[in-house]
Parts: sequence; structure tokens; C-alpha cells
Amino acid sequence: MARAKVPPTVRQRRLGAELRRLRERADLSATRAGELFGAPQSRISNIEAGNYAVSADRVRALARLYECSDEALVQALTALTGGRTRGWWDEYRELLPMPMVEVAEFEHEATALRVAVLVAMPGLLQTPEHIRAAYNQSVPALRPFEVEHRTAFRIRRQGVLYREASLPYTAIIHEAALRMGIGGRGVVRAQLRHLVEMSEHQHVTIQVVPFGRADFPAAGQPITYTCGPLPQLDTVLLDTDHGCEIFYAEAHLARYQAVLDRMQLCALDPVESRDFIH
Repeated sequence: MARAKVPPTVRQRRLGAELRRLRERADLSATRAGELFGAPQSRISNIEAGNYAVSADRVRALARLYECSDEALVQALTALTGGRTRGWWDEYRELLPMPMVEVAEFEHEATALRVAVLVAMPGLLQTPEHIRAAYNQSVPALRPFEVEHRTAFRIRRQGVLYREASLPYTAIIHEAALRMGIGGRGVVRAQLRHLVEMSEHQHVTIQVVPFGRADFPAAGQPITYTCGPLPQLDTVLLDTDHGCEIFYAEAHLARYQAVLDRMQLCALDPVESRDFIH
């Protein structure tokens, strides 16, 4: 029996996208790049799609071919050649929609995280009771085992905030999210207390945007900005009703950086935010 094809990881797809960007900047077609590299055009296309594992030596060779003189970028790209190394999230690939699984991989690879939410608590700051209550309100309704799979998965995602090498994490939360009554009064009270406790961690910054800020650049969906080892390797994730949309074009990165910066200017500072939540 033929082995099922393993889909490319986030890391492989991002490496491929960056190699394609370098090739295009060098004004080379995939066919011409293949000729110069000594490989068929299909090999170049598969590398850029993340379908073909590539070694660090080959990444350096392609960078030379594309006349990339940015050594820091080349080093960062070679670090992405981890192949199909399995992470804990791979256990959920058959249980959950792929976009949910990929979010965990992005968070794991990030060097820092910035999130902004309007009416929902940031996933990495939710209590188990809040997570379960929120999934029980899903439309269409989830079956009990689906709720438990999603709840367990989100709790495991939160591990990035507790690992030995602290991950800088900034959450911008609108007052509307604080006042949502998901799960009832007891669940809400525990959730708000948890936000206060998390805000006391040195690497966690929580800022609240109160009602009445007319200059607040409202976003219709939660924004997650994952920082890579270099600014060129940052990624934006937008959580929509149809799944997670992923952006890493320079124009998109600049736009969402500006949106998040503006949101933070509209928000209370961390100490004021902690008092507000209290």
C-alpha cells in the first residue's frame, strides 16, 4: 500500500516562499534557476511549495545563485531546514482542522507574539473552563469529544508561555471581550482573575482598550503577529469564520504592524489595564 503523502510543514512552506522571493528578486524564472542549479524546473517549484525537503547546504547554494548577500537572512533560512520534524501538534492533524493545527506551529516557531482581540479572549490566555464554554457555543454545535479535543489542544498551545526560554507576548484586549459573559459569572470571574495573574509575568504584557476610544482602529477579526528570527520572516495570522488566513508579504507585515502599534497607543498601559480588569 502506498504511504499517504505528508503535507508540508509551516516551516517548509515558509522556507519555500522565501526562496521563491529571492529567485524573483534575482529576475530568474523557475526554469532558468533549475538550469543553473542543475535540477529540473519541477524540483525548484516543489522546493518553493515546501513539498521537497532541502538541506542547509542547498539553501546556501540557492542563495549564492540568487546573489543574496544578506548573511543573516541566509543563516535564518538554513535554520528553517529542519525537514519534517514532528511537533506535539502533529498528534492532532487527524482530529482537528488543519488551520487550527498550523497556528500551534507558528506559535512554537515565533520569537515573540503580538495579538489583538475585540470580543474574544486571546486563546493563549483562556482558562480551561472558558475554552470549554466557548466551544460549547459553536455553530454548528460540536460533539462532546470534539469540544474536548479542541479544549485539550488549546491548553497545550499555552505551553509556549511557560517554556524555559520566555516568549515575549503582548495582548491587546478590547473592553468588549472582558464583558462577554461566556460560561456565566463564575467562569468570567475566574477568567478575569487569570488575566491579572498572567499580566504579572515579566514576559507577558496585557493592555486593555476601553469603550469610548473613537480613534481605535477596529479590526473585524483577531490578529496574531508572529515575529521570526528576522523581520522578513514575520507572519500575520487572521482568525476568520472560514479558518486562519496567513500573510507574510512585506506590505501586509507593514500594515498590520502599524495597526497593532495604533491599537497599543489607544490602550491603557499595563498597570492601568491590570487595575481596569480588577
